[in-house]
Formats: sequence, structure tokens, C-alpha cells
Amino acid sequence: MVFNLMALLKTSDYGFIRVASAVPLVNVADIDYNVEQILECVKRAAATGAQLLALPELCVTAYTCADLFANEVLLNEAERAVAKICESTAHCDMVIVLGAPLRCDGHLYNCAFVINRGEILGIVPKTYLPNYKEFYEKRWFTSYNLTRDKHEISFGGRVYPFGTDLIFDAGKVKLAVEICEDLWVPIPPSSIYSLNGANVIVNLSASNELIGKHKYLVDLIKHQSEHCISAYVYSSAGYGESTTDLVFAGNAIIAENGTLLKECPRFEQTAQLECADVDIEALNNERCVDGSFSDNLLQFSRPMQHVALQWPDTVNYDKIRLDRRLKKLPFVPREESQLHSRCEDIINIQTEGLMRRLEFTHIKTLVVGVSGGLDSTLALLVATRAFDRLGLDRKGIYGITMPGFGTTDRTYNNALDLMHALGISVKEISIAAAVTQHFKDIEQDMNKHDVTYENGQARERTQILMDFANKLGGLVLGTGDLSELALGWATYNGDHMSMYNVNCSIPKTLAKHLVMWFATQSSTSNPQGLIVHETLLDVLHTPISPELTPADEHGNIKQKTEDLVGPYELHDFFLYHMMRHGYSPRKLYMLATLAFEGDYDRPTIKKWLTKFMWRFFGQQFKRSCLPDGPKVGNVSLSPRGDWRMPSDAASKLWIKECESLSE
Repeated sequence: MVFNLMALLKTSDYGFIRVASAVPLVNVADIDYNVEQILECVKRAAATGAQLLALPELCVTAYTCADLFANEVLLNEAERAVAKICESTAHCDMVIVLGAPLRCDGHLYNCAFVINRGEILGIVPKTYLPNYKEFYEKRWFTSYNLTRDKHEISFGGRVYPFGTDLIFDAGKVKLAVEICEDLWVPIPPSSIYSLNGANVIVNLSASNELIGKHKYLVDLIKHQSEHCISAYVYSSAGYGESTTDLVFAGNAIIAENGTLLKECPRFEQTAQLECADVDIEALNNERCVDGSFSDNLLQFSRPMQHVALQWPDTVNYDKIRLDRRLKKLPFVPREESQLHSRCEDIINIQTEGLMRRLEFTHIKTLVVGVSGGLDSTLALLVATRAFDRLGLDRKGIYGITMPGFGTTDRTYNNALDLMHALGISVKEISIAAAVTQHFKDIEQDMNKHDVTYENGQARERTQILMDFANKLGGLVLGTGDLSELALGWATYNGDHMSMYNVNCSIPKTLAKHLVMWFATQSSTSNPQGLIVHETLLDVLHTPISPELTPADEHGNIKQKTEDLVGPYELHDFFLYHMMRHGYSPRKLYMLATLAFEGDYDRPTIKKWLTKFMWRFFGQQFKRSCLPDGPKVGNVSLSPRGDWRMPSDAASKLWIKECESLSE
């Protein structure tokens, strides 16, 4: 059945829609009061620009009317109230989903009415009626399971789509509704809806409060939104419901693909409203790349009634601020407790990957280049952890520092101090003489500090590591990180190459936290532990640099990576959202201007976004032949795993979009 016109999302919405969940006040069986409160919530939601509003189960009457649901007075007035709400919202450009009872053919259904611009688009009955412990819904209501052949229903003299097979279709946005207990069964209706196209699920609920129940509820909603790869908008009854036996705390919860976007305070004596911007584009992209999601449809494909929905006018996010929490560092958890456990998990993944490689190859010797910089420090720390867990002598780790033309005293001393304090075998090999001879051989001017000057040093260091590992029968441990791989900030067949790389999935912004984790774990009660702790802190405060050009006149690092390729926090932001969600430069730019507001102006963000796209496409050939290394997060650039891209893919479309961005 098709009603109204289908509408696609407009360009100024960037793929977002604004949804709202409300908890109005109620008086049991006081329908005039309840309608007044519902309309007030509609008014508040409209003022925020919300395009969708969810209201609680049976909010027109209140959920706790009990045997009054068998009374004609209540039911007649409830039907008139729905009509009044439609009439009062005729000029409101918002999809409203509210709960009310509905009689038909000798049955009483617990229903969700989907209303837009004063018109009822469809009516969804509750499928699973709880009838255990404190719940007695089968005493009053009929489950739709008993009348599944019914697909239309008469209400107010008109016939409307009816059933649990309704998807309200607005093109990119596809809305479906379930009611309270429907979520708590092993295979909820929302799972079937989602497999058949719905990407926004609304749940109207009246779940009472119990000790520990709220956390379970929030986790359930988050998990269901993740399983369905959907948005989940939940509204549950609150203040004013009968407290004869139960208390209803009121829940307005909005989740998206496993992430909690918004949650209202509970136990409030005022109406609650929460709004959030849901990323429909990211959800649809995630479904496209998740083959298992599509395959599951083979088992749970169902015929659905698609009710065409003219989606409310788009929110113009060029003019209205996005209502969504944005992380500057998407690879790093916000909460300190999560950060600690996340770091521990990542380091265990890195450690176990290296342990298995050593164990399988029967190699007990590891060679790692230690520069005193962030990445080589992290790789070395993982190496010592792997050796400890395997019961191997740390002297089997050969840390080689290779000072060159740009090495500063700070990094040189940090490298030596850290290696000695960790108790590994320490070796120093200067590359100056070898590189000087090499430049003579290829007729490179020593005073010309170009790419040949820099890469010649990087390749000499790699040659030393490889040959020394051959001499010892060892394995060269790679140190390059994910951010450098994305930008191609590595010398091809130089630091780009190793025999196993534990850092290949670690972005630069995360590497800092991992090294800090090691620093906090270092015992300061003994001299060696104190040296490790203090050295790691200094490494964290050292400017990131390949140190391939001479230091300044004061002996300090002159060649700073972020001055050349841009801030890593910006590049990691671009990398995460492009790889994880498939965002375009236009959307990346919009989000970055909000996330880094006050840190970088728009021209600066545009400059480095363009640079990111240019380098990302142009440097794919380096990623096509990477060494083995463990994946640790959702974003990886391994050519054998997550990212397969032609080395000669054109960047023209992405660069063109970058250049078109307004500053």
C-alpha cells in the first residue's frame, strides 16, 4: 500500500535526521490532561527541529488503567483523543508515534499510531503481551499473533494499514515500530524489520522500575541497535502512572548502532524530552559492507507493507548545529576506566600476535630499531612484554639505535636510557659513514636535503636491521603506525618494511595513550623502573619527527612531522570516519569543523583534509605490500584484511569535493 510521496534526504542534511523521545506527564484515565501534555511535548520537539517524535506506550490513557480498559467511556474518549491529536498537529511537519488502545471486531489492541501532518499513516499493534509477575496485559488486550491475517483496520470512519509488517518508507529513511515487550523476546520484531530494510526503530514502552533493571534496559537497547545496525528511539512511561503496585521512572533513550546517543534523567516530576541527530548515511553504509547482515535476510525475509512517507523537511546542518557528541579522538575512549581496559586489551593483542609469530618460527631473537620516538618505543615495550610471557631472556631483544644526520641528543639519550633500563641487548650503529659513501656512489649532494637525502638514511637503517637479524637468525620488528600508513609517511622499502609489525593498526593518537599506559604500569620503586617511567614521559613530550634533516642551531628537532603533513589528530579523525563510515570529504569537513571548533579554523581544516585525500590515494602502493601485523580495532589498512584498493585509483572526485568546500 502506498500513501503520500516518497522523499529522499536532501544534501544539506549530510545524511543525518533529527529524532526525539519524550516522556510526558500523565494522569491515569484523565485523557484531556494527557492529550494536553502530549501536545506540549510535540510543541517542544518541533521547536528543536525534530523530524520524528516517540511517545510512550498507551500515553493517551496512561498504561496503568487496568480493568478500566474494558470500559466504553475510556475507550471512546481515547479514540476521540487520537483524532484530536491528529487535528492539532495537522500543520506540524513531524512524524509522531504515540500509544493508545484500539478496538476492532471484538478485540482490543495495544497500538502505536504513526501520524504525520495530522494524518494517520498506519497503526502497529503489540505482538508480545507480558502476562507474568506484575504484568496482566492478556487480561485486556489481544496479541496481533492471533489476528495476523488482518492488514487493515477501521478507525474514525477510515481504513488504515494495520499490522506488524509496516515499514514507513521515506527513501533513505525507513521507520518501523515495536512496543515494549516486543524488544524483550529472543527474536524481536525489530530484528525482522531491520533485515527487511527498516533503519529507524521506535519502541513505545511502559516498563516499570526495578533494582538493576535500568542498566539492563540500556544495554538491551544498545545491543539491539547494534544487532539491527539501526537507530533505536525508545520512550517509556513516567511520572503520573499509578503507583498502586509499581513505579515508572520515565525513559527517553536514543541509540545508534550500539552507541548511546542520549538518555533523559529518570524519576523526574516534569516532562522529559531528548533529541539527537542520527546518522542514516553511516547506518546504510554499514549494512552495505556487512555481508552477514544481508545473508541473514535469507532466513528471515518477510513480506512487508511499505507505507510511503514524505519525510519532514530536512534540518539544514549548515545553519543549525548538529545535536550529537563528537569525539576529537575517535580511536580513544572518552572514559578513563574504559581507556585503561582498552589499552590493556590492545597491548595484549599486539603482544599475543608477536608471541605466536616467534613461537611458530622458533625464533628467540628480535631486532628492533629504537629511535627514542613514540612508535619505536611502543614496539619495544610490546616486545619486552612478549618475551616475558614466553619466558625468554630479554637479552634476546636487540635494540639498535642508529644516529644519523638529524639525530638529536634528546632522542638519542632516551633510546639508550630506555633500552638499558629494560634490560635488553643494546647496540649503537651510526649510519653517517655508510650513507655518506652511498651518496657519493649515487652522486647525491650532501647539502641538498631532499627526498633522496631523507630516504637514503631510512633505507640504510632498514638494511642494517635486516642484515643484523639475518646474522643472528632473528626477526625484524616493525614500528610504523596506522596514521603513517594512511598518509604514506614511510620510506618505501625503508621503515615501511619489516618481518612483523605490531603497530600497523595503531593510530598515532592512540599510540600516545598506550605508551602512557606502560608509563603508569612501570614501577617507580626501583631505579630501573623509575628510569623507564621518566623516559616514557619524555618520549611522550618529544615532537614527532623522522629526524632525517639536521637539527637547528640549538640541537633541537627541526623537522617536525606535523608541520609537514598536518596534525595527526585531524588525520586520525578523517581516517576513522572515512574508513568506518564511508564519509565524503564534505561530511568529514563539516564534522571536523564542529569537533575541532576553537582548535583549527575552517581554512586550516580544509587544507589538511585536501592533503589527507591526496596522500591517501597517492600512497596506496605502499599499503599494498605491507608486512604481517595484528588488527586491533575497527579500522585497518591491511591489504589482506580490511582494505583492498587499486594503487592507481584516481583521487580526482575526492580532491574536487575538497576544493569546493566553503571556508
